[in-house]
Amino acid sequence: MYPIRALALALILATGAAHAGDPLTVLVTGANRGIGLEYARQFADKGYRVIGTARDPAKATDLAAVADRVEALDVSDAASVAALAARLDGEAIDILVNNAGVFDRGDVSIEKVDFAQMEQTFAVNTLGPLRVVQALLPNLRKGQRKLIVNMSSQLGSISGSTGTWYAYRSSKAALNQITKTMSAELGKEGFVCVVVHPGWVRTDMGGAAATYSTEESVSGLLGVIEKLGPGDNGRFVDFQGKSIPW
Repeated sequence: MYPIRALALALILATGAAHAGDPLTVLVTGANRGIGLEYARQFADKGYRVIGTARDPAKATDLAAVADRVEALDVSDAASVAALAARLDGEAIDILVNNAGVFDRGDVSIEKVDFAQMEQTFAVNTLGPLRVVQALLPNLRKGQRKLIVNMSSQLGSISGSTGTWYAYRSSKAALNQITKTMSAELGKEGFVCVVVHPGWVRTDMGGAAATYSTEESVSGLLGVIEKLGPGDNGRFVDFQGKSIPW
């Protein structure tokens, strides 16, 4: 082999080996507190490169301590999502965790449904994840895992509905449908798209009486996420990997 060709081959092999050993990149929305912050912490502990988002990065000091990069993002604001996509242009994202969400507990009966709040709940919980996936699709296509994890809830299960919380339940049911649709379309490209239920978790959203700590919930979720493969595309599972009825 000619020396120049040998050198070129060595450089290619070395570059390929270095790329293969690079950490996977995960982007977590709503990562400044609660489950999102714990996601960032545990992904970082496992050696992932973590991009965490917050509406106000200046106040996300706990996130900054564990994430490799903190980005501003309001998932309900199209301009904010577009700006994030522009800042991340050309970067590969292996795993996207759409975690940002809101839960108004006031609509406990049909008489108490607040339609303005319901619109905001859909803007964040339903349209937000779809908007983020659409904007970051070029980044995800560059990634190795091509994994989209949308945070749902068993409260979004239509067959399991017991009433109350019209906005939250319906926003998560709609997110489930969006994810299922997404899985059918993007699965052809090797994507795995799932919705997951974190359990009833002690956070500002879940309340102090909830069953699980953020550490317990996210530990289970990461165990599920790291095992996801093509056969899981389009599933609705809990943090223990158990299927939840739609």
